[in-house]
Amino acid sequence: MMGWSSGVLKVVSWLCLVGFVSGIGANWGTQASNPLPPGTVVQMLRNNGFQKVKLFDPEDDVMSALSNSGIQVMVGIPNEMLASLASGTKAAEDWVSNNVSSYIKEGVDIRYVAVGNEPFLQTYNGSYLQTTLPALQNIQGALIKAGLSNQVKVTVPLNADVYESSSGKPSDGDFRTDIHDLMVSIVQFLSDSAAPFTVNIYPFISLYDDPNFPIDYAFFNGTPASPVVDGSITYTNVFDANHDTLIWALKKNGFGNLTVIVGEIGWPTDGDMNANIQYAQQFNQGFMQRISSGQGTPMRSGAIDAYLFSLIDEDQKSIQPGNFERHWGIFYYDGQPKYQLTVSTSNSGTLVGAKNVKYLDQQWCVFKPSVNLDDSRVAPAVSYACGRGDCTSLGYKTSCGDLDARGNISYAFNSYYQMNDQDDRACDFQGIATITNSNPSNSTCRFEIMIDDAGSATSWRLAAVGGQGAGLVFYALLPFLLVLL
Repeated sequence: MMGWSSGVLKVVSWLCLVGFVSGIGANWGTQASNPLPPGTVVQMLRNNGFQKVKLFDPEDDVMSALSNSGIQVMVGIPNEMLASLASGTKAAEDWVSNNVSSYIKEGVDIRYVAVGNEPFLQTYNGSYLQTTLPALQNIQGALIKAGLSNQVKVTVPLNADVYESSSGKPSDGDFRTDIHDLMVSIVQFLSDSAAPFTVNIYPFISLYDDPNFPIDYAFFNGTPASPVVDGSITYTNVFDANHDTLIWALKKNGFGNLTVIVGEIGWPTDGDMNANIQYAQQFNQGFMQRISSGQGTPMRSGAIDAYLFSLIDEDQKSIQPGNFERHWGIFYYDGQPKYQLTVSTSNSGTLVGAKNVKYLDQQWCVFKPSVNLDDSRVAPAVSYACGRGDCTSLGYKTSCGDLDARGNISYAFNSYYQMNDQDDRACDFQGIATITNSNPSNSTCRFEIMIDDAGSATSWRLAAVGGQGAGLVFYALLPFLLVLL
């Protein structure tokens, strides 16, 4: 998701799941302050039996790590590039040459090009309505010219908000009124190109957006009090109903047999009261069991082709959609698994984490015990730390929601300190912070120690550290923190 808008499944289990049915892929995002080496992530994918990966842009070190890995790749084009790609064939041909042809020659198994990422989100106010289809057409033309159109297919990952149902029943589904004709044109082009329709479906967002949403309806093994009855079909989970609303929209417009890929689906583990490990495990396990069964949905039987969102947490993602946005991973930032996943009753296992991860020193930045909570330096320092670090684990019913006021301040300071590779200058905050070797974590709240990424952290993070009281970026969590001070 663009935002929106996370075993060993033992290799045998996953081959059963992926190889013979249709498969679970993984979304691999890279918006992290201290990312794992790409080679380590590729090994994680292989160790856990993932045979497909979806990328949001073709970063060279990531693509190189995927070379000769045996992993099929969907490579994305950011929305910001759609205008230039729509403007003429030359830009598209150059992009395909540099980001598809060259990597295929190096052994990267590219199967799809994702043109844009949820470009028709209503929050974009129509910014990409005029450029998405022309960019799609030009990329397809470039693939044809390069002789790759049989091997590499185009698609546009779209949010589920591109279709709707006036009654809430899937059978009344159609494309959104304001983009109906454009959607039909895109679908026609995908059909003509033997390319799939890619949709991102997020039951968690349904729950997040509507406090009255029946929580049992979000999961696959629930028995909701009010299922959706649509003719002879009774829908007991929102994924099936949402997916089939799309199938009905395609069918009504003459494309009932178009291939559909679920580009993103998952559940976050932090940053919101409903984003926790228990729910994420329940949802992802239920979805994997659905995948392994090969049953599909009521309106589209057979295997589901899907990419789990996501592989690893990303502490630099935009939190405009919500604080949960940085916590979709089935692995923490350091590649360690958050929970176990059972694929089926006969095959089960534990996710295999990243190997040989090198961490920074065992030290943390905390609020000085001698400083009073009402010190005038505290509020500006917390605002600064959270604005440039990551405080999304602080809040009501989050993993660190039980910290007291001093704990909240220390968490904010430590986040900034770790993101800046434990630079001493990042643990000063006008004299109210100090470095400790005593781990301040508790049973639910993890004070992180960052990965040692060998100096790849960008220098801009510390650009203003000398003036931590000036130019403050006020963070979404600041009101909550100040209440506790």
